[in-house]
Parts: sequence; structure tokens; C-alpha cells
Amino acid sequence: MGHRVLIVESTLREGEQFAGAHFSSADKQAIACILDRFGVPYIEVTSPAASPRAFDDARMLVSLGLRARLLAHVRCVPADVERALEAGVHGVNLYFGTSPLMREHGHRRDVEAIISAARDCINLVRAAGREVRFGCEDAFRTPEADILRVCTALDEAGVDRFSLADTVGVATPRRVDELVRLVRRNVRAEIEFHGHDDSGCAVANAHAAVEAGARFVDTSVLGIGERNGISALGAVMARLYTSDPSLIEGYALPLIPEIDSLVAGIIGVEVPFNAAISGRNAFAHAAGAHTAAVLRDPRTYEAIDPAAFGLSRTLHLGHHLTGRHALAGRAETLGLSLDAEALTRATWAIKEAAGQRPLADAELDHILRSYHNSAGACR
Repeated sequence: MGHRVLIVESTLREGEQFAGAHFSSADKQAIACILDRFGVPYIEVTSPAASPRAFDDARMLVSLGLRARLLAHVRCVPADVERALEAGVHGVNLYFGTSPLMREHGHRRDVEAIISAARDCINLVRAAGREVRFGCEDAFRTPEADILRVCTALDEAGVDRFSLADTVGVATPRRVDELVRLVRRNVRAEIEFHGHDDSGCAVANAHAAVEAGARFVDTSVLGIGERNGISALGAVMARLYTSDPSLIEGYALPLIPEIDSLVAGIIGVEVPFNAAISGRNAFAHAAGAHTAAVLRDPRTYEAIDPAAFGLSRTLHLGHHLTGRHALAGRAETLGLSLDAEALTRATWAIKEAAGQRPLADAELDHILRSYHNSAGACR
């Protein structure tokens, strides 16, 4: 590791395949603009050959003059490549299923035919002076010998990078590490990782790919995509931050909650309660031992500094698991003076009341004030 990870943000391609997604042209513009503000270097869009609207949307996005480079996800079909080039995208992301299953039941081509078709399309893109990537679809169910045949041949053809795609989410971090290192040793082109979350390993697999030498990682906002989707943008940022913040230098991290909220609103879902960074309880603490330690040093129970993402932590004190140290801090904030006995009594009163239901701040403060007043009356 040690170099900045380059995000290929695929909400406008992979995310468009999410069952609940129907992006209008205005939606696409809003998503592309906020991703550009966030600092992603690449935004992937649906093939302009897929439909007249896909072509028009691609041209519209190119016309925005974003800093991010627009990449079209395109089959290895010359007519599709030419349509993408006509739309004005900055690069073409070619793909072909390389696994025996894909070859037999999908496109019905052998490895040599895949290489031949891909080479022709690579030549078209390079002749147009555009960036070109080749994606090995279903790479993690492809024999290593076949992956190497494809990648070494297309490396010689001048591809800029290879995408190793865990198309059905079967890979493990160990297997990702092995395959990325193998391909990395045998090609000059860069490596990209695209991981689906069918078995819950997408973010861990993306991190393993980076550790193994992949510089490019595909993401989508909230992880939306086919089936259970792919590595979520916010979760990838959180995972990389905890390993080495330099890996995500240049990204406007405080925008993540806004990005997640925007896309959630467009597709009609709530931001998941446990979403990394933007989940409503991502930086919330309730247990007494936790809150006491966090007040002394937040690093005790926070691997991620919420301030790095423009957020702040929340201490849920009106809870039956609350602790006296946290309540002492709350009393101090309110300007209340409670001696040890009054604080202990107030703590147990709050625990008892909160055993029925969580207390609102005003209720908690009322109890603290009542013990402050009674303590003063006894002097």
C-alpha cells in the first residue's frame, strides 16, 4: 500500500442496475456533480450503446466539464465501442466473462476468441486516444491459467489496466490477495478490483486487493447494484482510513453523509442504520464503560475520528446502561455541582427511569437538576 487509492465510482452504471433505481437525467447530473465535488477521479456510466437515453445521458455528463473522467462500461463489440467514443467519454471499460460458466452459458466463446475480440476493441479505443480498461468478468471462478492468458495477451495489446471482478461475490480476502498478486507480477498494466457483496465480503475484499497491489477500486454509493450490490463508497473510505489515511488523501470525506442521503432519497430507501460513516449510530455510545472511556480518550472505542468526516460523536446518557462518569460530565456541562453521593443517587434514578424507555435529554437534565437542588438543600 502507500499510494492514493483511485476510486472508479459506479453508481451511474452498477447502481443503475439496482432493482429500486430509476435515475432521471437530472438525478444523474446531481449524483455526478456531488461525486466530482467529493473528488473521485473516475465516474463509470452505462454503455451509451444500451439505449438512446443512455447515449444522451453520457453526452450530457461529458458536457458538464467535471474534473472526474467519464468511463463507459462497454461490451467487446466494435459498434458499442464506436458509440461510446461518439458520446465523448474519456475512456472505455471493456469487459468479457472469462470463467468456464460464462464462456459456456453466456457468450459461448473460448479464451482465444475472447482475446481476439478484446484486442480489436482495444485497438479502436487506443486509436481514438482514449483510456482503455479490460474487465475479466467472473475472474474468481476462472482458472488462473486462463486469467493469465487473457491478461498477458491484452497487456501486450496496450490496455491501461485490468479489472478483476468478483461478479457473484464468491471471493475471500485471501483469494483476492493471491489473484491480484499473481496478475500484478505478470503485467505492466494497473489492477482494478470490482467486488460484489453477495456473501458480505465486498469491502474486505476491496481492502485485500489494495494491500496486494491494486490501485483502483470500484464503488457505488450505499453499495447499490445488481443483487446485493458492490463495495459501498462510504465503507471503502472508512476501511482505508483505518488502515492508512494517506490512502484517501484528496477526497472530501465530510461529503459522505450528504452523498448517501442524496442517493437514498433518489432510490427511495433509508440510509441503513449501520452504514459506515453515515449510519445514524455510527458514532453513538451508550454503555457506561464506553462513554466513560470515550470521554477520557475517544480512541478507546473509536477507530475512526468522526471529525475527519465532518461529524461528531453522540453519548446516549438517558439509557439504562449509562454510567456515573458520563453523567458527571453532563452535570458539569449544565453547570451543576453534585457531590459523590448525589451523583450516585442521580445515576441510579436515571438508570431506573431509563429501564422503562430511553430518556430525552430534557428528562435526564431534570433528574440531574433535582439531585443538584437536593444536595444544596442538605448543606
